[in-house]
Amino acid sequence: MIDQYITGSHMTVKGTTYRKDLKIIRGEVIGNWWRQQGHRLAADDIDDILIARPNILVIGTGYAGNMRVPDAVRQTLENHQIKVIAQTTADGAITFNRLAAEDQDVAGAFHLTC
Repeated sequence: MIDQYITGSHMTVKGTTYRKDLKIIRGEVIGNWWRQQGHRLAADDIDDILIARPNILVIGTGYAGNMRVPDAVRQTLENHQIKVIAQTTADGAITFNRLAAEDQDVAGAFHLTC
């Protein structure tokens, strides 16, 4: 599903290139994803993922891992029975593709820069 991630620049998903942060929920790409606190993820930033309730959420924290996933957000996801995998975006893209290829119910939230 994720064709390519060019570090700090863009991600190509199903043939379409995105230059801003994005989410993938049940195969649908939501582009231009913006967070309330920039480099700190809040539960409100992923409310659509909480509603969708995938089994797994892969969070791409940027090429250098600068986007933080606070414990409170992790706990909210766990309360919704969603397993959290937070990695740099490059590693997260690989993990997301592997899980999707295994037919896992996986969503993604990817910060493309920093």
